Amino acid sequence: MSHPNARTTFHGRLLIVQRHQAGWPQAHIAAAMGISRRCVKKWIDRHAAQGVAGLRDRSSRPHSSPRRTAPAVEQLVLAARTEFRRGQDWIAAEVGVAARTVGRILHRHHIPHLRLLDPMTGQVIKASKATTVRYEHDRPGDLAHMDVKKIGRIPDGGGWRVHGRAHGDATRDRTTKRGYDYVHTLVDDHSRLAYSEVLPDEKGPTCVEFLRRATAYFRQHGITHIHRLMTDNAWAYRWSLRGVCTELGIRQKFIKPHCPWQNGKAERYNRTLTTEWAYQRPYTSNTDRTAALAPWLEHYNTQRRHSALGGQPPISRLQPTS
Repeated sequence: MSHPNARTTFHGRLLIVQRHQAGWPQAHIAAAMGISRRCVKKWIDRHAAQGVAGLRDRSSRPHSSPRRTAPAVEQLVLAARTEFRRGQDWIAAEVGVAARTVGRILHRHHIPHLRLLDPMTGQVIKASKATTVRYEHDRPGDLAHMDVKKIGRIPDGGGWRVHGRAHGDATRDRTTKRGYDYVHTLVDDHSRLAYSEVLPDEKGPTCVEFLRRATAYFRQHGITHIHRLMTDNAWAYRWSLRGVCTELGIRQKFIKPHCPWQNGKAERYNRTLTTEWAYQRPYTSNTDRTAALAPWLEHYNTQRRHSALGGQPPISRLQPTS
């Protein structure tokens, strides 16, 4: 398709032909329209051979693509995207093709971006807002992000993911409240090193003790001091963390109210957490899911490829510890 302001749109090409039929020399047509003589001759010749239809835009798609990815490989890419709902960098490493090739395959088959999908169902939803300025601090510990993700507890024997929704609705005891687990998380801005725990609530004392354990975990991995801590404006963060932050030499930063995307690294980690741990497979009990967090966290920090780190895990940005 031509640019809307191009001199040689369909109507411009038709004007070339009309002026030529009116007896204008090709050089005068080119000068009047600000194009080359060669361009004028091309459209005059094409009109002579094909009529008005020859002045229409043509597709730039090649007649054949001998180097196009094999259909079998395309199906592997599409199957991996459907099953795991992961990005093109991850799929590329698993299938063995270039990430840009994966992107072209997904675009060719009209597969929407992950940011437009619900992480649990894979259905297209309205895209969330994002900050207009991407930032990353230069050193580990310069800034850490803290947040809580609330997830429903799993009944003994498994929930609807194990037995199906129909069975769950028929056997559910609606008088018993299962409640929620609260996954507390601390993420380093530079390295993306993360630490998470499943805790029974999100009250002030719980957040304080979690921060102590999280900073100890960071110290074990080479982040000896956290200079700034970014959180939302929850009461526990704004008031209960004051003392422990002063004790640890941490300066608190708060996002603008109702703008969770400003704490985007923690929010994005929460999405990864739910997709790859909490809802990755059916669990038969809440204890089973909780026990799976520590191994997954170790995998995330030491093995999982991170697109923001050039395909390397978070541990790759930290100095080795003895």
